[in-house]
Amino acid sequence: MNAGAVFRRGALVERPAPPTARALHAHLRALEEHGFDAAPSPVRLTADGREQLTYVPGDVALLPFPRWVMTETALSSVGSLLRRLHDACAAVTVDTRTAWPEALADPEGGTMLCHNDVCPENVVFRDGRTTALIDFDLAAPGRPLWDVAVTARYWVPLLDPTSAAPLYPAGLDAPTRLRVLADGYGLSRQERAELPGLIEQATASCRSFVAGRVSDGDPIHTQMLSERGGWQRWDRIQEWIADHRETFTTVLLN
Repeated sequence: MNAGAVFRRGALVERPAPPTARALHAHLRALEEHGFDAAPSPVRLTADGREQLTYVPGDVALLPFPRWVMTETALSSVGSLLRRLHDACAAVTVDTRTAWPEALADPEGGTMLCHNDVCPENVVFRDGRTTALIDFDLAAPGRPLWDVAVTARYWVPLLDPTSAAPLYPAGLDAPTRLRVLADGYGLSRQERAELPGLIEQATASCRSFVAGRVSDGDPIHTQMLSERGGWQRWDRIQEWIADHRETFTTVLLN
């Protein structure tokens, strides 16, 4: 979304600062104090509305996603990294004075700051395993399981075969991969039972997010919607997820 506006300057990355930048910088510093070193360190905000962060070396996958980023080893490490983030976030108080973005936030809210956008483009890898999360622009208070559900949408992926084909390698087994992610994170049995339903809610929220951007005239989301099959694609995705809910639940619990 920030294509053409993000620059690396030696050991620093400079990018547009989100409206929540001051609170996010404080949060990232607090995460470091609690032992979470898998995110860029904030350096400063500039007078022209940009932010500077430390550069994290490694590999980031872009569309169409290569097979190396969709291995089960990579997927398990995504779950483990997300769990590390959540464990650290649980010890950091959320700034309630900040107007956190609502677009992809947990509708039930929460006392912990969720990332809400753990897609492949926002995960840094080294040697086939995750090493850092970047781009906390959509972070907002929520439940940890909501963040897992949003992450699962991108990494399983939870798309019908027609929608997945142009974006992901062929032959990915969605139920098995959902269990790998759950195992990597360390979900409890109760959380595994709740996850498929929450995935359906997260998918509906993502659809609403896209609808809002298109309604506002955002050219990137408007173009993506048109190129990827319009609202019929979203209808197909949501129907496919609902049809597979029982299968997902069975695999997660067995």
